[in-house]
Amino acid sequence: MKRVSLIAAALFVMFAACNKNKSNEQENILQEPEVNATTAARACAAYDVLERQLQENPSLQSRMDAIEEFTSRYTQNPSAFRLVGDVLEVPVVVNVLWRTAAENVSDAQVASQIAVLNADFAGTNADVNATSTYQSVKAGNTKIRFVLAGTVRKQTTVTGWGTNDAMKKSSQGGIDPTSPSTTLNMWVCTMTGGILGYAQFPGGPAVTDGVVILNRGFGTVGSAAAPFNKGRTATHEVGHYFNLRHIWGDKRCGNDQVGDTPLHTGANYGCPAAGIKSNCSGKPVMMTMNYMDYTDDACMYMFSLGQSSRMAATWAVGGPRASLR
Repeated sequence: MKRVSLIAAALFVMFAACNKNKSNEQENILQEPEVNATTAARACAAYDVLERQLQENPSLQSRMDAIEEFTSRYTQNPSAFRLVGDVLEVPVVVNVLWRTAAENVSDAQVASQIAVLNADFAGTNADVNATSTYQSVKAGNTKIRFVLAGTVRKQTTVTGWGTNDAMKKSSQGGIDPTSPSTTLNMWVCTMTGGILGYAQFPGGPAVTDGVVILNRGFGTVGSAAAPFNKGRTATHEVGHYFNLRHIWGDKRCGNDQVGDTPLHTGANYGCPAAGIKSNCSGKPVMMTMNYMDYTDDACMYMFSLGQSSRMAATWAVGGPRASLR
């Protein structure tokens, strides 16, 4: 079990998030994670975005520190806090930026992604029992439900989008978010640098809040392409949106601030066999099937109870996502 002090939490928030390769379009981390399999790599860029936002707005750090302090208190004693209702029903607006017909994802592809999110966050996904490993800490229903509120489409001449949030700004050719304090905005587009997506963690500016997903990694039909064609990129990024960190803590044997997830040597890729151990202290069996690892879509299929509690802290009364209600 991993315990985090307020100081450690603050330091973690300042430096953690999504990385694979060091480039201008992908994020750098405290320590390069050890790769536990060699296949096509999942990649997101939340850390680059967070680091840039902290440089542009130093006051963001204090907001994120406060969120971590609240989350720590909630996860230690959830009964002391009141959730806003039994189920969080999240309105979702999907913003599609397209240049070619293939990039203009269909309504069916959008619907398939919403269906995956609902199954994954409810623990009703067909593959949830693919292995008995970690059955005792599988979250089951996180009580977060997603409802499509609308799809906004815009044709563009842009061949690829980076991580500077331009796709979220009409002034830069993108699409402005719809009611970001009460709505989860998802931008679907062609991204550069091999990035599958990125998310903004709670506490960031409202005008850029939401998640970005590569169109070829979105949903389960249409342009979705293996090995990222089961909608799990969005599940992973929405996990970040609800304040989950990578399971390896973004460094060798790092801390993801969740008590029931094991220490990981680093990120896992591809479809590793269940039961592989880390090289961390005690050499625990890694939770490679966790949505917050970097395995292929077909090989990630669970949140833990601790991750579910951490997400619930965001929409409890006083939490940073309570306005979604």
